[in-house]
Amino acid sequence: MNRREFLATTAAAAMLSGLSAPATAQDKPFDGVQLSVLMEGHPTTDAIQKMLPEFKTLTGIDVALEVVPEQDITAKMLLELSSKSGRYDVVQNNIIYIPGFLKNGYIVPLDQNLAKHTDQFDKADFVPGYFNTNVVDGKVYGLPVYGESTFVMYRKDLFEQHGLSEPKTFDDIENAAKTISDKTNKEIAGITMRGQQGIQGVYVWAAYLWGFGGSFLDDSGKSALATPEGTAALEAFTRVLNSYGPVGVANFGWEENRLLFQQGKAAITLDATVNGAYNEDPAASSVVGKIGYVPVPMKSSSPKGGSSSLAVHSLYVTADSQNQEAATLFAAWATAKEQQVKSMETDPNSGVTSLTALNGKSFGKRYGAFKDAMIAAINQGNPQYLPTIEQANEVINNTGIAVSKALAGTASAADALKEADEANNAAIGR
Repeated sequence: MNRREFLATTAAAAMLSGLSAPATAQDKPFDGVQLSVLMEGHPTTDAIQKMLPEFKTLTGIDVALEVVPEQDITAKMLLELSSKSGRYDVVQNNIIYIPGFLKNGYIVPLDQNLAKHTDQFDKADFVPGYFNTNVVDGKVYGLPVYGESTFVMYRKDLFEQHGLSEPKTFDDIENAAKTISDKTNKEIAGITMRGQQGIQGVYVWAAYLWGFGGSFLDDSGKSALATPEGTAALEAFTRVLNSYGPVGVANFGWEENRLLFQQGKAAITLDATVNGAYNEDPAASSVVGKIGYVPVPMKSSSPKGGSSSLAVHSLYVTADSQNQEAATLFAAWATAKEQQVKSMETDPNSGVTSLTALNGKSFGKRYGAFKDAMIAAINQGNPQYLPTIEQANEVINNTGIAVSKALAGTASAADALKEADEANNAAIGR
C-alpha cells in the first residue's frame, strides 16, 4: 500500500467509525490570536460572555472582554480611539455615534471580511431595520448585537383596583401616577423612570420631547431644545417624577429603574422594551403576568418624529486593530442566530436582532406577554430619537445636564434648555 492509499484508507476508516480527523492550522487559522473587546453591561453581553469558551473551541481565538456601564462606555471608547492606542479590536456602541466614528476614521467596513465567513454571517437573518442602520454608502460598518424600542409599562392589577384605564396619553400617565401614589400613601411610587444625568436620563426624556412635538435639532442643524414644546416636555417629565416618583429617582439609571419596577414598588414606567423580559422572569420578578404594555403617547398633532426609540447597539471593528479579520469573525459569531437563540436560554434577553430568534417558539413562550407591543414599538421607532450627528456625545451630555438641573430644581426647564442649546451649538459649530 502506497502513502496515498494509506491516507485514503485511514480517512475512510475514521469516517466510518464516527471519528473526525485532528484539527489543522487550516481549520483554525486564527488559533492563538488574542482579541480585546469592549462592550456595555447588558443581558446580551452577559450571554456572550458565557459563550466565549465555545468561540475559543471553534476558532482558537482568545477574547478578553471588558464590560462597562452604558453611561461610561462612550467616553472610554472615544478616549482610546482618539489616542489611537490600539487597545481594542472590537467595540460596541449605539449606532448614533457612527457619523462621528466615520468622520474620524475610528472604524472600518466589514464587507470584505464578512464575505470570508458566511458560515457565521447571514445578512438575511437580521431584523432589516436594525441591520440597515449600520450601512453607510453601501458599506457595512457594524453588526447589530441588540436592539430595542421603548414603551409604557403599567401594573394592570393596580389600575383595576383603583378604577383606572390603560394610559394612552401623557395626562393619563400623570393622573394615574397621582392616584396610585395618593391611594397607597406613597408606599407604591406612582411612576418611576430614569433620572440619572447623561444618556440614561436623556434616553427616557426624549420620549417626552418628541411626544410633545419637540426635537433635538431644527432643520438647519442647530440645537432646538428651548422651544415651547421642549420646555413643556421637560416641565411634564420633572413634575411627574418629583411629585410621584420614588426617593432618589434623580440617580436612577436603567438598572435601578428596572429593579424597582420588577419588585412591584412602582405602578408605571416608561423604558426600554428589553425590560419586559425582566418583568416576566419568574426567577427575578414579583410582577409576572401583572404588566400591561402600551405605546409611548404622542401629545402633538404635528410631531417632528416618533416618540418611541429605535435603539440599535452594534459591534464595530476598530481601524487600529491588528487583527481585523479575526475581529470581524468574532462580531459575526456574536451576532449569529445560533448565539442569539442560546442567549435567551441563559439571560433575560428580548433584544435579539435575529429573525430566527425573534420568530422562534422560545421567544414567544418566554416573552409572549409583550412581544406584540415590542414589535409595534420597533416598527414605529424613531431612528432620530437621539441625535445622529458627529457631535452626538456632546449634545447628549449637555442635554443631560439640563434635564438634571430641571429635575433638581436648580434651574427652570426653560433656562436649563436654553443653556443646553448654547452649549450644543458651540459644539456643533452653529
